[in-house]
Amino acid sequence: MLHNISSRFIAIGVVLALAGCGGGGGGGTSAGAGSSAGSASGSGGSSTPTLAAATAVVDGAALGAVNWQSGSTSTGGQGQAVSGLNCAAVGNSYSYAHLSIYMNGKQLAVPAGIGTVVPTLAAPTGCAYPLNTVDQTGKIRMDTTSGASYTLGQFFAIWGEPLSATNVAGLQGTPVTAYVNDGGSLTKYTGDLASLPLAAHREVTLVIGNALTQIPTYTWSDPPPFNPTPVTLAYNGVIGTAFWPDGNTPSGGTGANVDGLTCAPGMAVNYHVHAHLAIFNNGQQLALPKNIGILSSCDYEMHTHDQTGIIHIEAPNVKSYTLGDFFDIWGEPLTSTNVAGITGDVVAYINDNGESRRYMGDLRNIVLISHRDVTLQIGTPAVSSLATYSWYEPQ
Repeated sequence: MLHNISSRFIAIGVVLALAGCGGGGGGGTSAGAGSSAGSASGSGGSSTPTLAAATAVVDGAALGAVNWQSGSTSTGGQGQAVSGLNCAAVGNSYSYAHLSIYMNGKQLAVPAGIGTVVPTLAAPTGCAYPLNTVDQTGKIRMDTTSGASYTLGQFFAIWGEPLSATNVAGLQGTPVTAYVNDGGSLTKYTGDLASLPLAAHREVTLVIGNALTQIPTYTWSDPPPFNPTPVTLAYNGVIGTAFWPDGNTPSGGTGANVDGLTCAPGMAVNYHVHAHLAIFNNGQQLALPKNIGILSSCDYEMHTHDQTGIIHIEAPNVKSYTLGDFFDIWGEPLTSTNVAGITGDVVAYINDNGESRRYMGDLRNIVLISHRDVTLQIGTPAVSSLATYSWYEPQ
């Protein structure tokens, strides 16, 4: 299959500049004290809470109990304009605010995937709103490309959940009290909740029902910085040291469906995007084999043509393609301690157009979307930087 070669260099300068203040998906340290928030019985509470000692948080972790489903609701952002905000490609200039929600002293996890719209045939790269979440830490990613300002009401509109003095995302109680922590300065917010500004590194805590005696605050672990020199992904190229044989293993795809993905000769290709996988073992990058998912009789919907680490997704229709699906086609294990037969503790990073973060969930569930870079680090030393790439594009 022939491909046109074109360069798409990811702009990283602004992201690097933001790395010390929350850009790059992890960033910044919230000043202030505190660890776990205590609750006081009774409604509202007249005493003034204090900041708890800072809790260290890694991107990808969950803060609080699961209460809502992931993603925006059917009444929220599904691709249409919401509160003056459009759904578009992820920008590479961003910061974040943080939201904590407590119901009667219990912290509830803000869902991942709010403001993110999955790919379709009409929009194969999908889209994201300028306010979105990528995990359950409560961090709200804010696109700063245009210099726009945002409010808590806009985030809830994208989420598709109500926000009022008596109702927070379906949780009803009186009163709803809001606190704002700006770098260790804690204030009670008494205005319209929908108008509350989401400033860079601002931590907003919404308390429903029982009052809190302490308001939580957090410190954040940054992922590695970006390497300032992009890597060119040339067709038929090699990135890393050869380690595995080419093609599928005997336990991989042999022509039958794998995880619902078909292998067919001359398959109609209406959906064609690329993701990238980099695997490091004890500091050495290993080349992803070519011809994974390619047989003499057919090609699977996910496959590799070369050893650049590019995973081609070529299919008649859009599905949710995951890293676990790819490893099943390859016929290799993928767990938190085993990557294609290499054992050791695995650390994963995801980079979407300059937005990078640590991934803490099941590695098999990482969704492969257009130009998503996945880095798997096994053993030591840790990777010192995350690569950015110039891509060749499908016809």
